[in-house]
This record gives sequence, C-alpha cells and structure tokens, in this order.
Amino acid sequence: MKWTEGIDKLGLGLYLLLCIFAVANIYSVDEGLGKKQLIFFGISLFVGLIIFFSRSKFFENMSGIIYIGGVLLLIGLFPFGKEILGQKNWYKFGSFTMQPVEFAKIGVALMLANYVSGQEFNLKNRKSLLTTLAIVGIPAVVVLAIPDVGSLLVFTAFFIALYREGLSGWLFGIGFLFASVFLLSLAIDPMYVVVAILIISGILIFLNFYKMSWNIISISSIAGSIILLCGLAFATPYVLGKMPKHQRERIEVLYKGEKAFRDTSGYNLLYSKTAIGSGGMWGKGYREGSVTQGKFVPEQETDYIFCTVGEEWGFAGSAILVFCYMVFIGRIYYLAEQQKSSFNRVFGYSFASILLMHFSINLGMVMGLFPTVGIPLPYFSYGGSSLLAFSVMTFIFFKLNYTDKNSLV
Repeated sequence: MKWTEGIDKLGLGLYLLLCIFAVANIYSVDEGLGKKQLIFFGISLFVGLIIFFSRSKFFENMSGIIYIGGVLLLIGLFPFGKEILGQKNWYKFGSFTMQPVEFAKIGVALMLANYVSGQEFNLKNRKSLLTTLAIVGIPAVVVLAIPDVGSLLVFTAFFIALYREGLSGWLFGIGFLFASVFLLSLAIDPMYVVVAILIISGILIFLNFYKMSWNIISISSIAGSIILLCGLAFATPYVLGKMPKHQRERIEVLYKGEKAFRDTSGYNLLYSKTAIGSGGMWGKGYREGSVTQGKFVPEQETDYIFCTVGEEWGFAGSAILVFCYMVFIGRIYYLAEQQKSSFNRVFGYSFASILLMHFSINLGMVMGLFPTVGIPLPYFSYGGSSLLAFSVMTFIFFKLNYTDKNSLV
C-alpha cells in the first residue's frame, strides 16, 4: 500500500488553490501584505506537515489541554489584549499580532469531538446535553464579553455538528424564530410584531387545540414562549439604542441602505458594491481594478477581500471562487460522514460548519445582506492567525481521514 493512499487529493488541491489565489489577490491590494501572506502560507504548510506526520490519537488525547489553553488565551485578552478597530481581541508582540479566538475554535472542535465520541454520551440525557452546551458556551460567553459579535455567531456552527449527533431540530427552529422577531422589530414598529405574534399564536393554538395535552406544564410553556417573544420585540429598539453608534449603524444599514451612512458605517459597503459591480462579467484584469488600486474600500485585504475578486476577476471569477468553496465545504462534510470513528466525524462536521459560517457571513457582509461583523473569508483574508488556524484544522482533519482510510477496523 502506498503511503499516499488515503490522502484526499481533491480536498488538499482545493486548499492549495484557495491559499495561492488568496496570496495573489492580497498582493494585488498591497504588495507588502501579499509577501507577508506568502510567508504565513509557508509557515502553515510547515505546521501542516508536522500535523500530518504526527499520531492522530495525539489530538484526541490532548483535546482537553488544547481547549483549556484556548479559553485561557481568550480570558487573557482582558488584561493583556490590544485594542484594534474598537475591539480588544488581539495580542500584540512587536510588529506581530495574534487573534486567539481563531485558535479557541480548534480547541472547542476537538473537545466537543472527544466528549461526544465517549461511550456514555447521549444527547437525550440532561447531563450530556448540559455538558455539550457548556463546552461551546464557556468560550462563547468570554467572546461575548470581549465583545466580538462576529466570532460569537461562528460558535453556533457547532450546533450543526450536534444536530448530526442527535440534537433536536426544535432548537434551530426556536433560534430562527427569536432571530426573526429581533430583525422584524428593527425594521418595523414592535407593536405590529407583537400583534402578529399574538395572531399567529392564536391560530396555531386553535388548529391544534384538541391534539394538545392541556396541563400546567404545557400551558406555562406556551404562555412563557409568547411572553418572551413579545418581550423581545419591545426590548429590541432599547437594545439597539444602547449599542455603540458604529455597531447600531451597521445594523441600520441593512434597512436604510448604505447611502444613508455613506460617510460612516455605510462607506465600506457602498464602495464594496461599487467594486464588485464594476467588474462586470469578466473583470477589469489583475491589478487593474480602479476601486481596489485606489484603496477606496477599508479592510479590503481582510474582511472585504471578496470585492477585489469581484472587480478584477468579474462575475465569472467570483462564481468560480464560490464554487470552489462550496465543493471544498461539501467535501469535508462528505468525508466526515464516511468516518468510522465518531471523534473524526464530529470534528469534521465542526470544521466544515465553521467554514460554512465564515464563508456565508463574509459574503453576506460584502454584498450588504449581513451587518459588518469582522469575519474573515477562510484561507483568503489577510492574516496569519486566521490562515494558520484554518490550516491547522484542515490538516488535522486530513490526518484523521488518512488514518481512518488506512485503518483495518
């Protein structure tokens, strides 16, 4: 048997393609940053080789230590963190910076996989459910306290992995319902939202009146849910009013349009759309984008790197990039489902879901479908922390997959 048998060549090829194309686009924005990203890419490959030639059981055995280390790094931001762009979520060492939340996600994915793969795990058991929620919730609460809302949203990706392992789909429905009420209450008068909640609730109760078991528990649950939803509707404008001005405007941009905030929070989005739209079908050509080369879009080498692709490579290039991401993420999900080890499967689902959340939120930001929350495009946005963290997860999963394919069990 050849030692290369078991290496997922499609996944590895897409990873290399995304990273190389990313370096080229960052270089187009800023030559110095492009050269730095190439160095980060080289470091990531070196670390990847170390991971690949290590024992796969190492990650399972060390998951607890890696998890605790990630949480401690997050907590350490409060006394030692460096504030950049209004958020104290970086460590600064001379000219280098490190964002620990990117590495904390690795620890959560490994710890979650370790616990879920245990023989006593059963999501129908209250202890198991609370423990899994604590594994995800502890670092999520720290991230919320920083505050880093974008990274907090990414932590919801772990619930996709838990859903695969038996988590009730009702939790997703409840989350979607509360999110819908929150967003509607931002766009229209909360009183209209409350009236809609009461009418819809009344209709559902009427249609299911004889099917439900009416007791103190069911009545309390229904009444409590309606009160919570109505309370959320009324509280939303208050919460929005207490937010810092730049965060409030980022949300209001979705409803009022970027032109209403063209000199503040809508500036990035306005020029991002301009850059993407000006690329047309085939783009203006590499390093020929007027918006990109004029540096009109702030953070265009990081969170808004996709607008560079849209302007220089056009709709065709953007579509190919999106297709590559979809195939890569789908490939990770497919390989995760094929794993004989439940540890490998849970880690694979967690990894693919993190990629999916980053990809969806980032593209939503640059196209005005989602508020700007500072989420990098995996492998593509400039930054050593992000590239190294995603590369580590990539090579850990490829190593686990390689061991699984060569296992006789």
